[in-house]
Amino acid sequence: MTLPATMTAMVTMGHGDLDQIVLHEDWPRPDPAPGEVLIKVGACGLNNTDVNTRTGWYSKAVTEATTGVGHVEIDEDDPAWGGAPIAFPRIQGADVCGRIVAVGADVDPARVGERVITDAWLRDPGDLEDINKTGYFGSESDGGFAEYTTIPARNALAIRSDLSDAELATFSCSYSTAEGMLTRANVTEHDTILVPGASGGVGGALVQLAKRRGAQVIAMASEAKHDDVARLGPDKLLPRAPADLRKALGQSKITVVADVVGGPDWPKLLDVLERGGRYTCSGAIAGPMVTLDLRTLYLRDLTFTGSTVITPEVMPNLVRYIEEGEIKPALAATYALKDLREAQTAFIAKEHTGNIVVVP
Repeated sequence: MTLPATMTAMVTMGHGDLDQIVLHEDWPRPDPAPGEVLIKVGACGLNNTDVNTRTGWYSKAVTEATTGVGHVEIDEDDPAWGGAPIAFPRIQGADVCGRIVAVGADVDPARVGERVITDAWLRDPGDLEDINKTGYFGSESDGGFAEYTTIPARNALAIRSDLSDAELATFSCSYSTAEGMLTRANVTEHDTILVPGASGGVGGALVQLAKRRGAQVIAMASEAKHDDVARLGPDKLLPRAPADLRKALGQSKITVVADVVGGPDWPKLLDVLERGGRYTCSGAIAGPMVTLDLRTLYLRDLTFTGSTVITPEVMPNLVRYIEEGEIKPALAATYALKDLREAQTAFIAKEHTGNIVVVP
């Protein structure tokens, strides 16, 4: 196959507002290094990580909500999503679906032609379990907001599915984040799980993946989105912020809260957890600064888990769930790659349910 020397890419040039995302129609196409594959991108999903990294939200200087926060001045010690300062220019985008069109040395040439989705966690080949030696695709390395991208061969997971590239590009980040949270919290069929923010990418994935485990699921979302969320299969739907959450839950006994929202209503989530309950967190869309009454934590025997780096088996498991039809995509909208700014504007507005994707 003859490959072009250049490609179209949406390149983030530095920390800042949307004008930092610049269209380049002659960006050098990458070549796969030893152990890597070159993917022709069919579609790439959007995530909060893209916005947070661009705006500098991961800086400790930020105390406001995840989306809509303006650019802040950060120093070189402030980490990005993957735990280290990001280098610019950078092609962001973690959720790629596409086909392998070339391979580097030490990769089986038979992989050319495979349809793949990406496992975004870049690991130390000598110690895949060491979470201190990880990076993130689209953060510590260039990602998928381009016509072509390279990634370690082990991070390009072959998939057999009738779903479109755009539909498959909704899974990698959101669903692996959700499955990582459920794994950390040891969710089983004996649990009743409360999911705030169920209309978002991770929230919707939590609903589906918790149901797959046999748990009872109570989803919270704005009432305008209830019809969309209902299609994901929760057992009960509540408003986004009930005036009296305990009363709204009725007889339901919450054993797990899976949260990506945080913000001022956070204490209410803990107050409805049963004794011995588990709280797991992988986001703070409504704000990272919360108030904790330590008596709630220790007198109720609660367990808190943060969840960022997923275990290596999560993505292969997700591929199996997709291939077996156990989970389904929630594709909210598709934009052209060149319209990434508009796509990200819509993503930040949070008027959608599910995931937004761009296609070259």
